[in-house]
Amino acid sequence: MRLTKNLLALIVLAMGALWSLQGIGVVGGSFMTGQSQWLYIGLAAMLAGLAGLVWANRSP
Repeated sequence: MRLTKNLLALIVLAMGALWSLQGIGVVGGSFMTGQSQWLYIGLAAMLAGLAGLVWANRSP
């Protein structure tokens, strides 16, 4: 179960990083490229992913 939680949190973190990079125009080829709202959505997703990692790895 812990592995599943970590994998899910890492996926959310990676998606947030991709969205942030698209939002600032580093990664192209999408309707999200250069749209600053995706930077903020990506940052929020990255924070959620980090919180998920902390939650998944806390001591019982």
